[in-house]
This record gives sequence, structure tokens and C-alpha cells, in this order.
Amino acid sequence: MDQIYGYIRVSTKEQNEARQMDALLKWGVDKKSILIDKQSGKDFNRPSWARLMKKLKCGDLLVVKSIDRLGRDYNEILEQWRNITKWKKCHICVIDMPLLDTRKKGNDLTGTFISDLVLQILSYVAQSERESIKTRQAEGIASAKARGVRFGRPKIDISNEFEDLYLHWKKGKISIRDAAETLGVSHMTFYRRCSELNS
Repeated sequence: MDQIYGYIRVSTKEQNEARQMDALLKWGVDKKSILIDKQSGKDFNRPSWARLMKKLKCGDLLVVKSIDRLGRDYNEILEQWRNITKWKKCHICVIDMPLLDTRKKGNDLTGTFISDLVLQILSYVAQSERESIKTRQAEGIASAKARGVRFGRPKIDISNEFEDLYLHWKKGKISIRDAAETLGVSHMTFYRRCSELNS
């Protein structure tokens, strides 16, 4: 094995990378070989990762504390995993998951095979969980609607009181804030309901 690199990513500049750094140093990665990105998860602009990809050569090892350091979601993680292990022919070791270590065991490809298999399973489980959450949310909303639960902001009932206040406001006899206060709603809610009435 040639060079060993460590990679750390924190999602915001306020986050502290000490926990990841401690894990990499304890594992045995030289501090000079650890690259760090402090970027927002939204932009996912990773200059240190780009530099790392240029540095990695066949036979090198990349060590990360957790699998989610490789990407924002499992599609991206799988893409980066393939890029490093298949195209660059480097190894990956994930400290938090010992099964995700592609280094060859003896003269065979057991390490790579098991790691790829575990990663595929993790990807499938994560995707299934996302779909399950969406299904549960949709079922919960449908069930609530069937029970008569209403979603969104409650509308002001078109009552005689509202109509009287609306007419008084239109004629300038009452302020919108006073009308809203009488109904027990915000002035924006009252104004929005008036707009609906005019549309």
C-alpha cells in the first residue's frame, strides 16, 4: 500500500471537526495527510475533496470516520465509492464500520467484495426507509383528512360579524387591525380573507 490519506467534512463552518480528527489520528493517519472541507451541505462545494481526488493514486488508502463523509446521499456515496475503488483502484476504510474496508485479505478480493456488498445493502435500506417515510406520511395525511382534520391555516367563517366588519373597513369606519382584533385573528389573515371575498 502506498500513501494513506484521511478526509474530514463538516457541513457548516461552525461545526467542529475535532471528533473526526481524533478518530483519524488514533487510527494512524498522519495529520499532514488529512484534508478538511468546511462547507455548507446546501452547496456541497468541496475544494479539499477535489484536491484529494487528484492526489489519490492506485494502491493508496482513504480513511474516513463515517460513510456519510463521502457524499450527501447514498447515490453520491456510491458514485464516489466506485470512482475511488473501481476507477482509481484505491482502497477505502470507514472507521465506524469495519466491514467497509476494501483492503485485500490475503491474495483474494474478499475485502472489496464484502465492502461493496455492505454498501449496496446500506444504500437499499436507506432508499427503502426514505420511501417508507413518504408512504407513512401520505397514509397519515389521507387518514387525517378522512377523519375531518383540515390542513393549513383555518379560514375565517363568512359570518354576519365578518361581513359587517368587512363593510365597515371598506367604508373607512374601522381599521383593518381593529377588525382583525374583533374577530380574534391577525390583520394579515383578515386582509387575505377580504381579498378572497373580492376575487
